[in-house]
Amino acid sequence: MKEGLAATAHGDLAYLDSGGEGPTVLFIHGNSSCKEIFGRQFESGLARGYRCLAFDLPGHGKSSNAPEPEKTYSIHGFADASIAFLEALKIDRATIIGWSLGGHAALEMMARWPGTTAAWITGTPPAGGADMGEAFLPSEHMGLTFKEQFTKEEAALYAAETLGPGSPVEPWMVEGCGRADGRFRPLMMQSVVAGLDLDGREIAETSPLPLAVVTGELEPFVNNAFLEKVKYRNLWDGKVHVIKGHGHMPFWQAADEVNALLARFLKDVC
Repeated sequence: MKEGLAATAHGDLAYLDSGGEGPTVLFIHGNSSCKEIFGRQFESGLARGYRCLAFDLPGHGKSSNAPEPEKTYSIHGFADASIAFLEALKIDRATIIGWSLGGHAALEMMARWPGTTAAWITGTPPAGGADMGEAFLPSEHMGLTFKEQFTKEEAALYAAETLGPGSPVEPWMVEGCGRADGRFRPLMMQSVVAGLDLDGREIAETSPLPLAVVTGELEPFVNNAFLEKVKYRNLWDGKVHVIKGHGHMPFWQAADEVNALLARFLKDVC
């Protein structure tokens, strides 16, 4: 496993590189998280069979804050940063795995980056502006998603909410929430409201690329019924995969089950 730092116009981006011999797979984390959230995938055989890359989005983890926040801190800006990261590593083809916010960036990459071979989204409803109200569930703590500054208590609460019940919250998860450059949260909301990001539903319904949609049965933020309504053009396996008994982070809580599914997906699309 190699750690590195890639210089881009969106900042210096810290990353993990599994060094596997197969095709490249890029993992993009969620709101106020970090690359280590995919640790249970990098500890598996996937990391040996594929060149797995995970990086800290600008303003997250060990990456620098964005030098131009208005340019980077949005869904389309994080997609730009993901593309710039791959270009810095001279990678011109990759399968994109996105969780939550990272899933929205993955959808944008499907539409905008010609090197995308396929995408996998977890904890992400493929939605546009008109669908947002239906795509997401009302939540007591949803307001934290766009709150600029977290207290220590709020960072711990957000980490626990995204992880879900049944698993202990790791200290680094809370630290990641506290470290995140809070400026990105309201700027991201402003971009969504202004309609500056691409319509995720339109991408899912028109892109010829394979798209895997994976969700937890107990998902606290995403309306799973909405996922079933989308008329996907090329839905991998012909169905939305629901991980029984788990919430927003099934790839962490049910790593063995999800890794087996991910291995089959990558074998199909790569």
